Amino acid sequence: MASLIFIVVLIVAAIAAPLIVDLVGAPKPDFRDQGALDPLFATATGPSSDHIFGVDNLGRDIFSRTVYGARVSLVVAFVATTIATALGVLAGLIAGYFRGWTDTLVSRSVDVLLAIPYLLLAIGLASACTFTVGDDSGSGGCLGGLIKPGLPVVIFVISFTSWTYMARIIRGQTLSLREKEFVESARSVGASNYRIIFRELLPNLTAPIIVYASILIPQVILYEAALSFLGIGVDPDTPSWGAMIADATADFSTYWWFMLFPGLALLFTVLAFNLVGDAMQDALNPRAKKTS
Repeated sequence: MASLIFIVVLIVAAIAAPLIVDLVGAPKPDFRDQGALDPLFATATGPSSDHIFGVDNLGRDIFSRTVYGARVSLVVAFVATTIATALGVLAGLIAGYFRGWTDTLVSRSVDVLLAIPYLLLAIGLASACTFTVGDDSGSGGCLGGLIKPGLPVVIFVISFTSWTYMARIIRGQTLSLREKEFVESARSVGASNYRIIFRELLPNLTAPIIVYASILIPQVILYEAALSFLGIGVDPDTPSWGAMIADATADFSTYWWFMLFPGLALLFTVLAFNLVGDAMQDALNPRAKKTS
């Protein structure tokens, strides 16, 4: 419950980020306040009454960037998880229900993607979608410019590399359910394959879909932070916890507040989603209910 409350507060804070920043009196996340830097060496300064989390070496407010960074993490987490879940569920249902060459095609595609180091694949895809050969403007994109550099690239990359686990789980569940009596009953009255898949099988897979989607969310948040840490995807001026941690690595021993506050935000967010996911798994798992 504490984790759920934290997630709700985080979502509200991300939505109301401009209002929260104004209430605290902090500047916008991309505003470079040269007056906030050390007057002698023009270096970053720590937490103060004007900047409660301090500023970075460009004079940008850490509190403001941390609050706005929640927007990037949550948008990527929910959108990419939704897309990856939809793709995985559809692929798993089709493979598990039809079996044969359809199952072989989907299963071998999943095996190939799982055999490739996902972070290297993500780096390659993100780089290819961000930069186009012969395009010095950096406008690039994938699929004929349909997917533009920035958050769309990050969401596309994470969705493309994250649907495989959901597909494998749903395929196994579908192989079991397709032999149940209610499916045979639906076939006996002439129900089409489309109706059996989406009206009979899919509702019975709601619990595992919710559980594994909730577990996927914190993985996606870390995935986005890793890509941002490597400087891939989001614009450098866009506040992102991963990018902020990357900026802090060189000067952490001197300017500890660079990494501390976005690092804690990332830690508590991932921990909260993991705890909520575990709780949902216990609540929706019939075997757990029987043993308890």
